[in-house]
Amino acid sequence: MENKSTKLVVPTMAEMMATGENPDVLFWVGCAGSFDDRAKKITKAFVKILNHLDYKFAVLGAEESCSGDPAKRAGNEFLFQMQAMANIEVMNAYDVKRIVTTCPHCFNTIKNEYPELGGKFEVVHHTQLLQALIDEERLTVSGGAFKGKKITFHDPCYLGRANEVYEAPRSLIESLDAELVEMKRCKSRGFCCGAGGAQMFKEPEKGNKDINIERTEEALETKPDIIATGCPFCNTMMTDGVKNKEKEDEVEVMDLAEMIANAIDI
Repeated sequence: MENKSTKLVVPTMAEMMATGENPDVLFWVGCAGSFDDRAKKITKAFVKILNHLDYKFAVLGAEESCSGDPAKRAGNEFLFQMQAMANIEVMNAYDVKRIVTTCPHCFNTIKNEYPELGGKFEVVHHTQLLQALIDEERLTVSGGAFKGKKITFHDPCYLGRANEVYEAPRSLIESLDAELVEMKRCKSRGFCCGAGGAQMFKEPEKGNKDINIERTEEALETKPDIIATGCPFCNTMMTDGVKNKEKEDEVEVMDLAEMIANAIDI
């Protein structure tokens, strides 16, 4: 249920600094969240929640560049360092301390690979921030349309196995009064959607089956109403898998930010 009259308020760091304000967190939008039509909906849902709570955040806007994750995973370390250092220079100039992102690829890269290049920031995934807001009783969530629904969560590789963030996304699903059904391969034994390691941007090699089809089959085995994701790349791969199985009328693929925004009716 979307309130069409709600206007998104998205201040930039430049605008905030001009008024002498400091945001509580920098929202790193990422390439997918900025340019991909499906991922833009995730960005908007997250911003709606922050606006709803009057949470003080800002974005870099045109000053944000690619985190460098795809370049690094594809083996171009030189390009990665150029992109990373440009971003670090901008964020250090704004004295950024804390970053939230809806993309685990950006999350992992900025958290773990920027420090050695001079970018030392506290980085959280949006599921962690949302769960913290619920724990602090700043955000109240009821099941709404998700009450009693069967939801399976696909662990993004760069959130789960790379950074051991498993509980925050699952806590959010439980806060929706939904039934969490786990896939056989989950958490530390999770299976990639097929987009990691810059594979998102190339055609798959020849084989018996695409990775995203294999993972979608595992998700569909749980007979879910919704496949929940916490990554724009995973969202694309699982959506394509559901379409391949012609199940899009039965199973929805949603980011947790979209689910929370829907549940609090904004």
